[in-house]
Amino acid sequence: MQFPANWEEAKRIKYEQGFTKPAPRDFVGYNPLTEPETLALYYFTINHNFRLILSYHTQGEVIYWKYLDFNPKDSLMIGQEFSRVSGYALETTPYSSSFAGYKDWFIFQYNRPGYTIEAGLGENPLPISQFNKIYNDNLGILVLGSVL
Repeated sequence: MQFPANWEEAKRIKYEQGFTKPAPRDFVGYNPLTEPETLALYYFTINHNFRLILSYHTQGEVIYWKYLDFNPKDSLMIGQEFSRVSGYALETTPYSSSFAGYKDWFIFQYNRPGYTIEAGLGENPLPISQFNKIYNDNLGILVLGSVL
């Protein structure tokens, strides 16, 4: 959550929720694009011509497909197909999580489809016993995503 897609709003929201310093979750940093892993993904993306991206998280068995009012060509249709093959619900991102993510930045920057896949259910870290179900649920997304 350190990408330059309304990062300031992400900071405001997360700081109001108490995430004001480095922690295992939800800390957005002090500025966008300061952490090595964020910079690596940022530069990797700008040096490739991706048609779409998949950002994997765990918890919820849901697919988030939209960033604000941006609606890249075929985004909804592709998201519906991902939902169909995975059994995951297709939803818009909750407002409190709608900013500064990789998917958000990719959609904002390139006007191409981007998705956050929330795999599995329960509290993080998810138990290894969910691996086979998560794999089977997501195989269709990975295959379709590679050919679209």
